[in-house]
Amino acid sequence: MTLTVLDHPLAADLLARLRDERTPPDLFRTLTRRLGWLLVLEATRDLATDPIDVPTPLETTSGQVITERLVAIPVLRAGLGLLDAATDLYPDTVVGYLGMERDEITLQPRDYYAKLPPMEGRRALVLDPMLATGGSGTAAVTHIKANAGPKSISFVCVVAAPEGVKRLAADHPEVPVFTAALDRQLNDQGFILPGLGDFGDRLHGTV
Repeated sequence: MTLTVLDHPLAADLLARLRDERTPPDLFRTLTRRLGWLLVLEATRDLATDPIDVPTPLETTSGQVITERLVAIPVLRAGLGLLDAATDLYPDTVVGYLGMERDEITLQPRDYYAKLPPMEGRRALVLDPMLATGGSGTAAVTHIKANAGPKSISFVCVVAAPEGVKRLAADHPEVPVFTAALDRQLNDQGFILPGLGDFGDRLHGTV
């Protein structure tokens, strides 16, 4: 598995403001969308293209068009914060949804909703802001593989913990992970340290 951590001043600035407990939900959503653009751009750096001839007002020149299509799959509910970034950049992206939640006692994921479109030949972007224990992430990828069969799958998150990266790499070694930060560790409740708290609560103002 490959792990890509964004290395850009803008990404660092956006992440610092997301971490700040004083950031209100409206600004948190805006920052998430902007950071999502950077993450999705990095995750799609190697999209397949075909050469074309382009008639400019002065002469014909060569260009490229994207031939590999995307499906964005936010893991509800926190993953919705990254969805607009994918559809902003690639308007023809189709969208699926996975509803998963973590049992606060066992820390194991349980799914409560799934709606996946046909995605044969497409690259799937799994959007889940926090890769913590890796339980929800690996369960989401397993579900997509079993029920949809995309050409490839990439995992996009805002913050990752070493434990989650290790779990996803063990269960799905072919799935690359794209994140803005690899944080230190998990605490006893399975939250990422230093992290940024409960992403879904902060995104939707339900703290």
